[in-house]
Amino acid sequence: MLDLLYISRRPTMVIMEVPTIDCESFRGLLEARDVPGCLVLDCRSFLSFNSSHISGSANVRFSTIVRRRARGGLGLEHIVPNEDTRNRLLSGEYESVVLLDDRSLDLSHAKKDGTLMLAVTALCRDPCGASVFILQGGFETFSSECPEMCTKPSPPQGLSLPLSSSLSADPSCSPCKTPLYDQGGPVEILPFLYLGSAYHASRKDMLEMLGITALINVSANCPNHFEDAFIYKSIPVEDNHKADISSWFNVAIEFIDSVRNQGGRVFVHCQAGISRSATICLAYLMRTNRVKLDEAFEFVKQRRSIISPNFSFMGQLLQFESQVLASSTCSSEAGSPAIGGNSTTVFNFPVSIPVHHASANQLSFLHSPITTSPSC
Repeated sequence: MLDLLYISRRPTMVIMEVPTIDCESFRGLLEARDVPGCLVLDCRSFLSFNSSHISGSANVRFSTIVRRRARGGLGLEHIVPNEDTRNRLLSGEYESVVLLDDRSLDLSHAKKDGTLMLAVTALCRDPCGASVFILQGGFETFSSECPEMCTKPSPPQGLSLPLSSSLSADPSCSPCKTPLYDQGGPVEILPFLYLGSAYHASRKDMLEMLGITALINVSANCPNHFEDAFIYKSIPVEDNHKADISSWFNVAIEFIDSVRNQGGRVFVHCQAGISRSATICLAYLMRTNRVKLDEAFEFVKQRRSIISPNFSFMGQLLQFESQVLASSTCSSEAGSPAIGGNSTTVFNFPVSIPVHHASANQLSFLHSPITTSPSC
């Protein structure tokens, strides 16, 4: 089945034919060993993608600013931000490119201003020699027909260790006496980034089970328990309204990336894993994925529901957001990948948290009762 994609170009109108591919044929492409590879571009939201996706696929990313500028046409760097993958595509290593969203049967069912439509348009504008297809029925159909070729859905709050695990609490403490922020284990924010409390940081068995190789201690008084076994980065800030945590954002981001590039995993903690360490994780996600604070906040909160950066930290994150988006705009206008160009993830999903201005009314809801516990 062929869909006709009309691309307006002055002074002529170009009509592109975009074929669809059914799940059985797509599976054959993925399993084929005697032909060049198939690049799979998942145009669903970052939240959906990280919940479950086709193994080996990449999540297409469009920041809000890039989307607004899409009328002028998007370059291939926006569709395939990973430079190595993009070079392989341009050099002909991929015979086919398959795009998918949640459930579209073909291009006529996709949103006209949606990520799938924008991605197909960009690929047609910038021919790369590969055949472009749209997966019939999207991820919903493929995951039901070929579940073994998809990653397993992550748990609701991303708990890395079950509360019933023998590692969930000190043997001398009963579950009911263990503070909520110390229960369970560190949560996975990204495959190489974990968030939790000082208690979790004191459990070497937990850290080793998760493959942690480095820790960021976002406090002035929590000890580094295992300096002979792990790499530590100390960020000595207090959880109060006078603390300048934003001055440490770049230091933390560079440290996390350095560990990631070496194949390691970073565990970020403060006292309770609620305010300071959560702020560092939010800054990392915002910077490396070119996203707004509300999107990053929703993503992290779904993994560790008790996060609640103090009001001052939220204000600093909002300022950081404007810097991130400004840098992203400059990179887009220059025709090069924006910040985090080698990342394959993007936040592009609707959220219910209206964080847009640093006002007390809009940020006060972020403080949950859990923050009445000892310093976060």
